[in-house]
Amino acid sequence: MYDMGTRMRALALIAQGRSLNAVSKETGISRAAIRSWQIRIEPLPRMQTQITPCARCQLVPALPSDVAAYSYLLGLYLGDGCISPHPSRGHYLRIACADAWPGLIDDCEAALRSVNPSHCAYRVQAKGYVSVVAYSHHWPCLFPQHGPGKKHERTIALEPWQQDIVDAYPWEFIRGLIHSDGCRITNWTTRLVAGERKRYEYPRYSFANKSDDIRKLFSDTLDKVGVEWTTLARGSDPFNISIARKASVALMDTHVGPKH
Repeated sequence: MYDMGTRMRALALIAQGRSLNAVSKETGISRAAIRSWQIRIEPLPRMQTQITPCARCQLVPALPSDVAAYSYLLGLYLGDGCISPHPSRGHYLRIACADAWPGLIDDCEAALRSVNPSHCAYRVQAKGYVSVVAYSHHWPCLFPQHGPGKKHERTIALEPWQQDIVDAYPWEFIRGLIHSDGCRITNWTTRLVAGERKRYEYPRYSFANKSDDIRKLFSDTLDKVGVEWTTLARGSDPFNISIARKASVALMDTHVGPKH
């Protein structure tokens, strides 16, 4: 017998596109068992299967309970997150986090637990990255940007209540976007000084996303907190936003910092 958490982890691996053979070898669970779970998941106890309203689908709309964590999670979701339907547990929200940043994975899981109405989340290890996953019937309520197709191929716009949260917690939103599709790097250049060529290094933040809408959400929020930025084209596509001015990098270092 396998508990529900084990079953959900196996199904999450399948949802990532892994084969039955691969998941069976990794988990030690037979292919027949996993196949049966794909068809029917045993119902949870009655109290757990009752769907209670979340902060957003009540008759009187309300904000998520932890709005600072939500602002950070919104940034992560717009960069590296996706919401998929589940046959018995509503939807699951998955955020992909590279193994290279264990602190980021911890922060992501903490935010997911804080925002999820059930306060549950877990990790699924894949090659080179961890998926931080949480199930809820209410993810489409909390992230109305969910929809068919890739984010950069459809309109991404914040609801007024989401914009209110971002306005109240702009640095958390910026941090989530940087943690998903951004980085802090060290650039270098050379200059002639008294006839001698010298090398100079300087830090820079970079954010890259194919969605014009998501880049604008990022740059508009940077404007509100006084961070200067420029657009760098990748070929003919302006996918990159660069923050290189000393004062702006200092602001980013204070409120965001490098991934860890």
